[in-house]
Amino acid sequence: MDFWRSALGSPVLIVAPMVDASELPWRLLSRRYGAQLCYTPMLHSAMFYKDAKYRKEALASCEEDKPLIVQFCGNDPKIMLEAGLLAQDYCCAIDVNLGCPQAIAKRGHYGAFLQDEWPLLYQIVNTLSKNLKVPVTCKVRRFETVQRTVEYAKMLESAGCKMLTVHGRTREQKGPLTGLADWSYVKAVREAVKIPVISNGNIQCMQDVTRCLEETGAVGVMTAEGNLYNPAIFKSENPPAWVPALEYLELAEKYPCPLSYTRGHLFKLFHHVLSIPSNNHLRVKLGAANTMEQFKTIIKELREMYKPYHEGVKVWVQRTEEGTQNLLLPPWLCQSYVRDTPENHLRKVEENRVDCKMRASNNNENKRCYEDGEGNRISRKKMKKLRRISRRPEKPANLPERCMEKCQQCDNPLGSKCMFRLCKKCCKDKCFVEELDCKGHRILVKTRRAMAKMYASQRIGEKVVEVA
Repeated sequence: MDFWRSALGSPVLIVAPMVDASELPWRLLSRRYGAQLCYTPMLHSAMFYKDAKYRKEALASCEEDKPLIVQFCGNDPKIMLEAGLLAQDYCCAIDVNLGCPQAIAKRGHYGAFLQDEWPLLYQIVNTLSKNLKVPVTCKVRRFETVQRTVEYAKMLESAGCKMLTVHGRTREQKGPLTGLADWSYVKAVREAVKIPVISNGNIQCMQDVTRCLEETGAVGVMTAEGNLYNPAIFKSENPPAWVPALEYLELAEKYPCPLSYTRGHLFKLFHHVLSIPSNNHLRVKLGAANTMEQFKTIIKELREMYKPYHEGVKVWVQRTEEGTQNLLLPPWLCQSYVRDTPENHLRKVEENRVDCKMRASNNNENKRCYEDGEGNRISRKKMKKLRRISRRPEKPANLPERCMEKCQQCDNPLGSKCMFRLCKKCCKDKCFVEELDCKGHRILVKTRRAMAKMYASQRIGEKVVEVA
């Protein structure tokens, strides 16, 4: 508990690490609205260790951005340690991501898809804990049973984890199948370990924070989506969306970040307004915007539309606008987005499937049926795809081994014709720094610089002649 009190300042209200969403400007905005601790987005440890540009962007911070925890994902203890050593001077702790349930984590073999490999996880946490000067924390998802979840938490504690964030959902609970987080698992872990436990899941308003702390006994709560839709969630306020939106744009201009992050935040802040069919043109406009000025114009346009209602000049009738009937608050106010239950989602999917099947049956009674090689009925589109595949030439049996080789500087595949035996990105960096050409990748840095110098000298010569 000393780490939680002394290094972090006993934070209770915490903003979760969110890919492409918890960047510096958003963290600063969240802190203005009551957040006591923030995390960086999930950072890939191998890329962080090898790519200086990625590292510089990931560590963007300032004095106001404290306390801060840097989160890494990965499955190699040595690489994660090297990444941690490079980041430890910029944060209060290093967090190991063991909770990401997305497909990219499954492909990369990290996040929640490591939760069954306890010897590896013990090695990762123990290696970081023994060799870093800052504490190591972990963020996990629960197992199907309380007993397994508690054993998992104890294992991480014994490996050296100094603070544990427990998400009350399994790794299968995501997207439309998210459902509710089960706080009883958080409570069981809190009672079984001696380190601070943070509860994650089901936080959509300040009342949820109070209830979660009472039910779980956790020292703090973490929210992700609740914060994205309403950054003032920890102040128990629901400001008009244009207020935090314009504040965020000011911060994004001071601390630049990719425009895709900015666009994503604006879509979340104005989610309920943009869900109204009559505002579809503004949704399209926001999706196409690619400058800060365009973002500001759209925000001001929305403000002019709804400010009269907000100030009481006009009367807002909730039932008259399609898409807002189920909201407790007017749509221009920041408020949580409540997902449909998994049961309702599955029921709707099944209803749509049956409906589509009936319509297809009615429409195709007189149409030709197509079957694959095993006699299964398929669509005409699928049949044409199978025919295209069958006409493709066979691949050579003996491909050169070099095609399977990796770049000498990273894990990307080697360029088959590269003069320096590198992938295209590493080759481009090498040519830029060392002023080289690579015909295999068609990178002509040396040639183009020579031409630029030649043209520059010619222009200087022409000016000398004119002056003479």
